[in-house]
Amino acid sequence: MLSLGSGGGKAAKPSFISYVTPEEIKIKDGEISRKQKQPDLQPGEVIFCSAYPVLKCEGPQRGVYGTLCCTNFKISFISEESLSEETAPPLSNKLLGENDIALSCVDQIYGVRDEKKKLIIGGQVKNKYPPKLLIYCKDFRVFQFCLSYAKEEEAKKIFQGIVHHSLEPKSLKCAFAFSYCEEVLSPEVSKKIPATVMFESKDNWKLELNRTRSSCKVAHVNENYVVSERLPQYFAVPFAVSDEDIRKFKGQGVPLWCWSHSNGSALFKMSALPNVQDDGTSQVYQMFVDRMTNAVCQNQMYPVKTQDFSSGFLPLADLQQSYNKFKQFFLIDNTAEFWLSDVKWFSSIENTGWLEKIQECLNKATEIVLSLEEENSCVLMIEDCSDLCCLFSSLVQVMLDPYYRTTPGFQSLIQKEWVVGGHSFLDRCNHLYQKEKESQSPLFLLFLECVWQLLQQHAPAFQFSETYLTVVSDSVHIPLFSTFLFNSQHQRDTATKLEYPDSQRHSLMIPSVWDWSLQFDWKVQALFTNPLYVEKPKQDKALRKPYRPKHQRQFSLPNSSSKPSPRKSFFKEETDNLKKMLSGMRIGKWINATEMQLSATRQFYESWQRKPLDYHGLILPCLDGPAIKIWLQRYLRWIPEAQIFGGGSVLTMKKVSDLAAEIEDLKNEMEKMAHNMHAGNTKKLFFSSFHAPTRLSSSFPFASLRTWSTRPVIPTSIVQSLGSVSNLAEKEDEDTEGVEVF
Repeated sequence: MLSLGSGGGKAAKPSFISYVTPEEIKIKDGEISRKQKQPDLQPGEVIFCSAYPVLKCEGPQRGVYGTLCCTNFKISFISEESLSEETAPPLSNKLLGENDIALSCVDQIYGVRDEKKKLIIGGQVKNKYPPKLLIYCKDFRVFQFCLSYAKEEEAKKIFQGIVHHSLEPKSLKCAFAFSYCEEVLSPEVSKKIPATVMFESKDNWKLELNRTRSSCKVAHVNENYVVSERLPQYFAVPFAVSDEDIRKFKGQGVPLWCWSHSNGSALFKMSALPNVQDDGTSQVYQMFVDRMTNAVCQNQMYPVKTQDFSSGFLPLADLQQSYNKFKQFFLIDNTAEFWLSDVKWFSSIENTGWLEKIQECLNKATEIVLSLEEENSCVLMIEDCSDLCCLFSSLVQVMLDPYYRTTPGFQSLIQKEWVVGGHSFLDRCNHLYQKEKESQSPLFLLFLECVWQLLQQHAPAFQFSETYLTVVSDSVHIPLFSTFLFNSQHQRDTATKLEYPDSQRHSLMIPSVWDWSLQFDWKVQALFTNPLYVEKPKQDKALRKPYRPKHQRQFSLPNSSSKPSPRKSFFKEETDNLKKMLSGMRIGKWINATEMQLSATRQFYESWQRKPLDYHGLILPCLDGPAIKIWLQRYLRWIPEAQIFGGGSVLTMKKVSDLAAEIEDLKNEMEKMAHNMHAGNTKKLFFSSFHAPTRLSSSFPFASLRTWSTRPVIPTSIVQSLGSVSNLAEKEDEDTEGVEVF
C-alpha cells in the first residue's frame, strides 16, 4: 500500500508518479488571454498576490488556464473556462467557489520538481519556487497548479504568499472573520437562526431544564467571567451546589448538568481537580469532590456512577496519529496512485486504527446509556470538561433524546456541549497553524463520524441527512464563523470587543455557522433534510415520554431489584456508605470489570434489539466490526475513479425523495378535498429542488460534472505486478469510457 507523505516529508518514488508535465499540454500562440481575471471578493477581503497564466491540472494530460490569487480569506483559481449549469456542482457555496480554498482549510503543500514532491514547511521557504504546487486540503480536495508559464516574479510571489498565509503561525485577529465583520454590521445575522438554542442566556438554560423536566438550577455566578474564563457565563448545577462552591476552585470539581432522563437519572460532567503531592491538600480536594457527588445524589435521588476520562482513555495524541494515517488514503493526486492503493485498501484502512477509535467511542457511549436507561444511575464524567466529556455527553444525548436528532436540536446540542461547553476548537483544529501541535486532535470530527454511523444504521430516526453532516465538517475550516473559531466563550467575547466602541455597536458580531443562508441558497439547504425521516405524530403533544417500557433485567447495581420508588425515602442513614462507595468507585478497579461491562453492554443491546424499534426513543449502535463503515461521501467525493456512475446510495435517496414528494402532493390534495382549501405550494424534498441529471454519481451533490475518461494511467511495470486486478480495472473503465462523470 502506498501511503502519501506517511513519513512526513518523504518524496514519492518517480516511477509511482504520473503528474502532468508542461510539455504534455501544448500552448498555441494567442491561446492565452493576457487579461487577468479577479475573484469574487467578500466584504473585508483583499488580494495579497496573484499570478497569470497558471495551469490547473485536472486529470491525465488535461488542464485549464487561469489566474491564481491569494487573499486574506482564500486561495482562488479563476479559470478562463466558464462552467455551464450542467457542469456546475449542485452544492454551490456562496462564500467559496469550486476552485477556492479557505486558508484554514489547507492541510499540506508539496512542491514538485523533476517528478519528485517535497513537503513545504512554513517559515523555511527560500527565494526559489517549484515548477508545480500540490495543495492538500482538510476537506480532501487536492489541487495541482503549474507555475511554469507565469512570469518568474509573479510565480515566486504567489508561491511565497500561499505558503506564508496558509502554513505559518498567525494571531487570532488575522482570522478572516474579523476583517469581514469590520465591514459588515451583523447584529441581525444571529436573529436569522430560528429554533437553534444558543445557550448564551439564563432563559436558554431554563428552557432546556423545563424541556427535560430537570430538577437542577441555572447558575449565574460567572457572569462577566468573574469566576473562571473557561466556564460559560451561565450553566446548570444541582440545587445543593452553592455559588461559594463554584468560586472555591474556580469551577473545578463542580458537577455541571448535561441532560436529564425521563426516569429521573441524569448526566453530569466535572472538571477534575489537579493532582497534588501534599496529603493535606489532596484530602481537602477529595472531601470537596465527595460533597459535590453527594449533591448530585440528593438532587436526583439516585446513586452516582463515575466515568473518569482523565486517566488516559483515548489519548488525544493517539487519536491524531490514527487520523493522520487514515486521511492519507484519500488524498489522491494522480490516477496511478489510486489504483495502487486499491489493491490492499481495506486492510490498510483497518491498520490505521481510525475505525477502531469510532467503535471504542460508540461502545463507551453505550455503556453510559446503559447506566442511565437500565440501571437508573446518575453518571458523572470526570475530565477537563472540554474534550472527551463533550464527545460522550453529546453522543449519549443523540442516542437517548429524539429532539437532538432533529436539525435544530442537533445544532442546539453542539452549541450546548461543544461551543458553550468550552471545547478548544482553535487549538484542536490548529486554525492558527501553531508549530506546537500537541494540542491538535480531531475530536469534533470523531463525534460527527459517530453520528454518521448512527445515521447509517437508523436513518428514519434523523431529520438531517448525510450531506448535512458533511457540510458541518467542512464548515469547521471556514474562518468566518464564531462557532468553530474560539477556545471558549470568554476568548470570543474578549477578541470581538471593540477597543473604541461607537454608537452602533460595542463589539464585532461574528456570525454563527447555523445561519446557513450565508453559505447556501434554499435549494441547497433542501439537501440537508433526510427524506427517510419519520416525523413524530402531530397528535402527540407531550414534551417528553418514556422511550420504552423499562427492561426487568438489572445488570450491575447492587440491590437494584429491591430499590424503593424514587424520591420516596430513598436516602437513609444506613445507605450513605453504599452511595459513597458507588460514587467513588471506578469500574476499572473491579475484578474482571472490562469483561463484565462488555457482557452487560452486549446483553443490553440484545435486549433492546428484541423489542419493537421506536425511532423517537432510544437508539443504539450495532457494535460489531463490519457494522462500522467508512464515511464515503466525505472522503471519496473528490476522486472521480472512486465514483459509482448511476448508482450508490444517492440513487436510492433520489427514488425515496421522489416518492416522498409524491405522497406529500397526495396528502395536500386530500386536505384540499376535506377542508375545501386551496392547496399551497408543495414542499420540495431533497432532489426535488434540482433538475437532477439523468446519470447521477455517488459523489452528488459535491463534485461537478466532467466528461473526460477515468481510464487508469499506470506504468507498464506496475500493470504487470497488479495482474488480474489491473485487468479488471481496465475492463471496467473501457465499459464506462466517455460517460459523464461527477
